[in-house]
Amino acid sequence: MIASLGLILLCQLIGEVIVRGFALPMPGPVVGLMLLLVLLLARDRFARFARGPLQGGGVETASRGLLANLSLLFIPAGVGVVQKLDLLAEHGIAIIAVLAVSVIVTLLATVATFVVANRFLARGKGGS
Repeated sequence: MIASLGLILLCQLIGEVIVRGFALPMPGPVVGLMLLLVLLLARDRFARFARGPLQGGGVETASRGLLANLSLLFIPAGVGVVQKLDLLAEHGIAIIAVLAVSVIVTLLATVATFVVANRFLARGKGGS
């Protein structure tokens, strides 16, 4: 499991290096996750890649372990919020307003996307 966690973190590190080296406008962990996906797809397609941490279900097991304890990763964010309670008291109304508006906009965008996709799929079924 340690080797699998090391591989996951190595992919994240390589993603960070790529993003910073090429000044890409995306998070390094996303690039690292795509690299890990390519490695897992290569492992499933070519037997010679199924070695070390990629052997068996090592990466999958390590990922499940991380997901099972995901809530622990939010503790630093909670501590940061508690440390900035003075800012929350000062700008609390504005923060709540921005959060409310962003939730409404997100819901409207989701509904619009669903309606467009539903019409597109219905049109595709009718034409077949």
